[in-house]
Amino acid sequence: MVGCSSRPKGEHLRRREFITIFGGAAVAWPLAARAQQPARMRRVGVVMGYAESDPNGQLQVTAFRQSLQRLGWVEGSNIRIDFRFAADDPERIRALALELLGLGPDVMVSNSNVVTNILQSEVRTIPLVFVSVSDPIGSGFVTELARP
Repeated sequence: MVGCSSRPKGEHLRRREFITIFGGAAVAWPLAARAQQPARMRRVGVVMGYAESDPNGQLQVTAFRQSLQRLGWVEGSNIRIDFRFAADDPERIRALALELLGLGPDVMVSNSNVVTNILQSEVRTIPLVFVSVSDPIGSGFVTELARP
């Protein structure tokens, strides 16, 4: 007979209850420890292909900040965003990318094909998020859109 044991029936229940309670507590311990620690400030490095005074660039910056805020990311509270403006100058893009990487961002963001191409050659250990690029597959940024 499957499941037979020489232990009394009540002992199985107590052992199962113990395992259930202990297992639940063990799972809750890391969560409780995390809840007591202050949230780590996340850092985002953004290289914009625009000049800082460009109205389109400023519209993108505003939209980016507002979208993050709607998702619960508040500058100065749980996120720091470092913007750099390169005016589509490849040498400046590379220099700004290296500068931002030196600050230890959690993620890098680019906003054009030119910027993304240069950042992709510099950014190796953190995620690179690109926006406003045309033909990301044809440009070689990703192999497929379903799983970039």
